[in-house]
Amino acid sequence: MRRLVVWNLMALDGYFEGKSPWDLGFHETVWGDELQAFSLEQGKEIGTLLFGRRTYEGMAAHWTKATGDIADMMNSIDKAVASRTLDEATWNNTRLLKGDAVDAVRALKAEDGKDVFVMGSADLLASLLKAGLVDEYRLCLAPVVLGGGNPLFKPLGGQIKMRLESSRPLKTGGVVLTYAVGG
Repeated sequence: MRRLVVWNLMALDGYFEGKSPWDLGFHETVWGDELQAFSLEQGKEIGTLLFGRRTYEGMAAHWTKATGDIADMMNSIDKAVASRTLDEATWNNTRLLKGDAVDAVRALKAEDGKDVFVMGSADLLASLLKAGLVDEYRLCLAPVVLGGGNPLFKPLGGQIKMRLESSRPLKTGGVVLTYAVGG
């Protein structure tokens, strides 16, 4: 069984996106050589990148035009998008997961191979976390308060405990935190 690992940047007040869609300017507060190296390092662990529809569309629009090592990784890796509204997924190496997302992701995790990673996709993550399918959160905590935006953690109607596995401070002031879900 593959693990499902979440990788996101988050502001101190819990937002992974600012007040408008794709408002990610705060990422610049933590981006640098260390985070780029970490991104490429963890890229070696990824068997499949999983996205919800909105994140998939934004990521595809960005990475298909970008260049460099991270763009090469993002464009070449196996990807899946969970969507009830898309008819096709055109970003190379992407398959479309139709129907119930929880069932589709459960089947995706049961496949052989390296881990499934999720970036962005907070709405999808809420249903996967509630269903017990998320194994690990890797969060880069940016030293900024946005004052509003799209929260990474949606209301779940209950508590989910996590256990800190590691913390890695960055020269930019950010901290990469790794949590095991269910700790």
